[in-house]
Amino acid sequence: MTKQPTRLFDFIYHQEQQCPQEKCYTFKKHGKWSSISTRYFLDEANSVSRALLKLGILKNDKIAVISTNNRPEWHALDIGVLQIGAQNIPLYPTLSEKDYQYILNHSDALYCFVSDKDLLEKVNAVKENTNLKGVFTFDEINTETDWNTFLKLGESLDSQAKVDALKESVSENDLATIIYTSGTTGTPKGVMLSHKNIVQNTLVSANALDLTGSNYRVISYLPISHIFERFASYYYHYMGFEVHFAESIDKLGDNLKEIKPHFMPVVPRLLEKVFDKIVAKGNELTGLKKGLFFWALKLGENYKPYNKNSSWYYFKLRIARKLIFSKWKEALGGKLKFMVSGSAPLQEKLINVFTAAGIPIYEGYGMTETSPGVSINDLRNGGFKVGTVGKVLKDIEVKIAKDGEILVKGSNIMLGYYKNEELTKETIKNGYIHTGDIGTLDEEGFLKITDRKKEMFKTSGGKYIAPAVLENSLKQSRFIEQIMVIGESQKMPAALIQVNFDFVQEWAKRHEYEITDVTSDVKLMFRIQKEIDICNRDFGNWEQIKKFEITSDEWTIEAGHLTPTMKIRRKIIKEKYQDLFQKIYNS
Repeated sequence: MTKQPTRLFDFIYHQEQQCPQEKCYTFKKHGKWSSISTRYFLDEANSVSRALLKLGILKNDKIAVISTNNRPEWHALDIGVLQIGAQNIPLYPTLSEKDYQYILNHSDALYCFVSDKDLLEKVNAVKENTNLKGVFTFDEINTETDWNTFLKLGESLDSQAKVDALKESVSENDLATIIYTSGTTGTPKGVMLSHKNIVQNTLVSANALDLTGSNYRVISYLPISHIFERFASYYYHYMGFEVHFAESIDKLGDNLKEIKPHFMPVVPRLLEKVFDKIVAKGNELTGLKKGLFFWALKLGENYKPYNKNSSWYYFKLRIARKLIFSKWKEALGGKLKFMVSGSAPLQEKLINVFTAAGIPIYEGYGMTETSPGVSINDLRNGGFKVGTVGKVLKDIEVKIAKDGEILVKGSNIMLGYYKNEELTKETIKNGYIHTGDIGTLDEEGFLKITDRKKEMFKTSGGKYIAPAVLENSLKQSRFIEQIMVIGESQKMPAALIQVNFDFVQEWAKRHEYEITDVTSDVKLMFRIQKEIDICNRDFGNWEQIKKFEITSDEWTIEAGHLTPTMKIRRKIIKEKYQDLFQKIYNS
């Protein structure tokens, strides 16, 4: 009987024993898809371990890695680092040089691996101000420091016995990785996760995901530096799935049609963009086709699980699936069994529509500090409820504090924040992690997230405002791409809005109208106000958006508006648009 994995690197060895894959990893190189087997991958991971030993890496040393795209080298490095008892420090490719310098120093990283020339230049710019002994690249840039040169350091099998001994000495309770949270405010925090934290979470999540057998293809495209995609990679090892790497987010649509995945994790912002593109194409239709498209869309919005709609509804749904939704499925590869959404709240409308289309979306909840999963929806056994993040995973305990904060306890709780014992003690009390999220548990055991505790604010009238609820509601408008509700200590809530530039231009064209400045166009302002008025009906008078301003630029990760997982950075956005803030409250 195969031993159950207890360390992160055990998952890939489990795959080798149980269901070795000829296409363990598939990637595009020079325009053609190439694959490597489980055996090839493990040989490379062991070469990595031997090369690291040659460089003098010891147990508990730290190795940083930054990659623009997900690729096999990242995973080989991960396994190679972990199985000799060292730690992997993943960083986002979108961070600034200042952030790189801070994290490389704070984490005590000795070597750094980067994917490409641009990242090499960013790291080299701060290298002298860190303790880095060297920087290697996955791409062939400098023959002295590229991936193949690094692997040659581990060519000799003389030290493999030492690698095997170190592997055996790694305990499930040992530190595996330090993940620096991007954070919506403040300095990045280093979340320390043990092998046990992520392994146990992977095993219980595997039981909660309705995929059995190993003959599945999955697509990897979310940032591997984020715990959501990182956890998924170990899950794929464990299940024996074929992992296909997308070339980039920009080429994701084309790659989905080529790969035809059976499963993919998503984040809300990406799904919103996919949906917006689908609707935009629907708007390009004419006559009966356009009418059918929006009829199907409306039908999907009213979907209810577990046959709670009428028989007449399902008759119409069969027609909609054949005529309209089948094309949606085809655009996503045609084989998707379901998608799992995490990282941020997802609009209920999207869950309904995609599930009606035959592509169920299971919304879950977790955070870096919980390795990551806490709860997830699952259609089996009545475990699916739209508007919630599902039922709590096995062996994890959730309770709601008096102030509504979600508290979590279990083997998935982080070891603490690296070099910050004070913050660790503030966050973990009596074994429970204080998540900072506000929520409820209903009588059936479904968890619902209502807001971020730290993001809630009071107006000058003493009324509490939950901005995320308002923002999520308003983002259902096709006119609004991003929005941030403001008003702390002010007399009323207001909003800063980035419009959906593509849709706004298409809307103007349909009305034979030209917009020269989105920030002041009277017709556009009137139309946005109409969207806000519709949304305001669902909220109390004290919560309603009374004023708004439109920003001229797009909110991006690169410009600092968004975190790498596309959450808004409230502090930075407020600073960037201080003039609009003053205009709202001082005019």
